[in-house]
Amino acid sequence: MDLIEKLVEIGVLKKERALELVAEAKNLNKKIEEIILEKKLLSEEELFELKAKLLNLPLKKQIDKEIPLDILKIIPEETAKYYKIVPLSKEDKTLNIGMVYPEDLKAQEAINFLSRVQNFNFKIFLITPTLFKNILQLYRAPAKEVENVLEELETVLKSERISLVSEEALKEEAPISKMVAVFLKYGIDGEASDIHIEPLKDKVRVRYRRMGVLYSSFFLPLKFLPAIVARVKILSNLRIDETRIPQDGRFSIKYEDRTIDFRVSTFPTSLGEKVAIRILDPKTGLKKFEELGLSGRSFEVLKRSIEKPYGMILATGPTGCGKTTTLYAILQILNKEGVNIVTLEDPVEYSIEGINQSQIRPEIGYTFAEGLRHVLRQDPDIILVGEIRDKETASLAVHAALTGHLVLSTLHTNDAFGVIPRLIDLGVQPFLISATLRIALSQRLVRKLCEKCKKKVRAKKEIKEFLSKELEGVEGIEEKLKEPLYIYEPQGCPECAKEGFSGRIGIFEVLEMTPEIESLILKEPSETKIREEAKKQKIITMRQDGFLKVLEGITTVEEVLRETS
Repeated sequence: MDLIEKLVEIGVLKKERALELVAEAKNLNKKIEEIILEKKLLSEEELFELKAKLLNLPLKKQIDKEIPLDILKIIPEETAKYYKIVPLSKEDKTLNIGMVYPEDLKAQEAINFLSRVQNFNFKIFLITPTLFKNILQLYRAPAKEVENVLEELETVLKSERISLVSEEALKEEAPISKMVAVFLKYGIDGEASDIHIEPLKDKVRVRYRRMGVLYSSFFLPLKFLPAIVARVKILSNLRIDETRIPQDGRFSIKYEDRTIDFRVSTFPTSLGEKVAIRILDPKTGLKKFEELGLSGRSFEVLKRSIEKPYGMILATGPTGCGKTTTLYAILQILNKEGVNIVTLEDPVEYSIEGINQSQIRPEIGYTFAEGLRHVLRQDPDIILVGEIRDKETASLAVHAALTGHLVLSTLHTNDAFGVIPRLIDLGVQPFLISATLRIALSQRLVRKLCEKCKKKVRAKKEIKEFLSKELEGVEGIEEKLKEPLYIYEPQGCPECAKEGFSGRIGIFEVLEMTPEIESLILKEPSETKIREEAKKQKIITMRQDGFLKVLEGITTVEEVLRETS
């Protein structure tokens, strides 16, 4: 009995539906398992547990420890990719092999051939597509690649063709290009937001920022720094001979099925030049509106505001808190055939088809304010201004909103309540703020617990009391805090690289312009008074939004405190 027949037998599928799925799989040249998972008819775990019973094979859903490179090499990467087979471990002469499709005759032939050539016995395990994908990434083994490249470099340096003083020649050598490629590939695969190449006293440190935290990954001999920096500068069209002043540039590469942009900044230090590379990957950087983390009242308020044809929506918070991601998500909803959207950005981070995106260049006088004057002559319906930094830009943005345009922008304040006093500081008249501002939105990013390994625990008495106090007055909170109260803790598994967290999510507070706040702006627009009025209107603060996500099992108390204390 095959898998599809079994699903009919146990009542998961009707016979007619099963025949449709088989035909669809054939037309699309896909496996029936792929179709079932795409349509979410069963979870991956349920499907492969059933398949393991049918094939009478042991199922592996995760690996207990890292697979050494010498074992991975037994099955070449291209073979592994093509046949969906990977080595799991080796005991004496027996190789444990994971297969996503053990019934595949060609895959069986490939394993038989490899076992004859390399003289090993083997034992087959069924593995899930997720585990296969995770093991496949181990082939890239960046640390080992760096080690191999370093060996090549040392060989080059020892040869008569080149010496350390000949930096011009060194940067052209293939090993340096390979090393920089390894750094970039590792950053993309690890879903890092930034790469830092930093000179220390006796070595070069390469660090990656993942989920807001910097992690050291590689250490290289200091003598290679000038060549690595030169290679990055060549890619970014920067001056190689200028090492005394900071430089900014960018470059793009095609990776798998997408274009990835890299924003580069070099910075002179007493030990040599430091390089920071921002990775702008549309796969991780562009989010749908529903993926941001907005929920409840905040979600409804923002959704209602972006449906209005004019006014200002301001996002606020520190650098790296996700403001641009939020505004891009809003733009993707507003991006329709019947509207003209124009943006002024510094820099343009992601290209969105159908939107007219413009990069400002202050060095030639093309500032946000100057750009905004010209944008208004472009017959726009919606305008995005990357940041309101000065009085002129603030005044132009407000007048654009007042004359029938929807204006989106960012502002640097600690929270949503500080937006109105900040606009007044920038010279905007209070009556204009009350007439144009739709919402002020503030946000931070917290790490999400890994869905595969998070552990459900009963909350301690002190935690329950703390959450009760923090969430006092939040609608319906009594039901969520009833005994027994359970929260989740990070554990760590191969899926999340043993970190316990996977990805980040926003915590928000959304201040909506109401008649009461309009009145306050005209009488006494202090941050304290605005905060008091918002509390009366039961606004959910960022901290409270974070703790609600703790109760939903999305993040931890510690994560929320780290971002909101």
